[in-house]
Amino acid sequence: MKLKEALAAAAAHGVARLDAQLLLLHVLGRAPGDRGWLIAHDDDELPAAQEQAFLALCGRRAAGEPLAYLTGHREFFGLPLQVDARVLDPRPDTETIVEWALDVLRDRPDPRVIDLGTGSGAIALAIQSARPDAVVEAVDRSADALAVAQANARRLGLPVRLRQAHWLEGAGRYDLVVSNPPYIAEADPHLPALAHEPREALVAGADGLDDLRAIVAAAPAHLLPGGWLLLEHGWDQGEAVLQLLQSAGFAAAGSRRDLAGITRCSGGRRLELG
Repeated sequence: MKLKEALAAAAAHGVARLDAQLLLLHVLGRAPGDRGWLIAHDDDELPAAQEQAFLALCGRRAAGEPLAYLTGHREFFGLPLQVDARVLDPRPDTETIVEWALDVLRDRPDPRVIDLGTGSGAIALAIQSARPDAVVEAVDRSADALAVAQANARRLGLPVRLRQAHWLEGAGRYDLVVSNPPYIAEADPHLPALAHEPREALVAGADGLDDLRAIVAAAPAHLLPGGWLLLEHGWDQGEAVLQLLQSAGFAAAGSRRDLAGITRCSGGRRLELG
């Protein structure tokens, strides 16, 4: 089987061309950026072992398994992360909350930051990479998730402090509390499409707001004066989260949209009360 025939077989499985190219590069041991090489070598023969591995991966991708789980890596905010089924596949949309976090920290020297439900460590590591002066802590209830985050931190040489905890349990006070918590409702029709990802990192009660409520309620006691709380949430939850923030006494409550124009995250600032 030639490389172009392998890609045609992937298309017949219903695998998107870009995904198929990345899977083919993966089994060939080449970098994800070598798509041009595939085009230049589309008449090359694919060795039998790689052909078998490629077609098996295409079958898994066609069944909905995230590409990042199949290749074992995902780039997030310019960082190469290792990911697997123990953690959520970090979405590019989540970079929106990292950009906002860096904005609110811009004028704060040596800021203290905590990332709640860190998963792969994506948000915490991105902030630490951009702000080497920051003291960044990251927590997760899952020991498996923390193992993934710890491996990423070690490999990237970033000194994020990781510990096992549920939200702000055992936390101190911070300039920024940031989180991408579970926010999908238990009966959401999109859940079957996410069956390969850890359910506990996705679902948060009947309306998807249980964990967001808990974090908003607890955060004021853990924020330094003028500190910020930033939360990712579902596309239709912006107004509900803003109401939670305002009811908890946060000032400057607002939201930000991702590159697709979808309201992706909301946040607010603790009043300067000392």
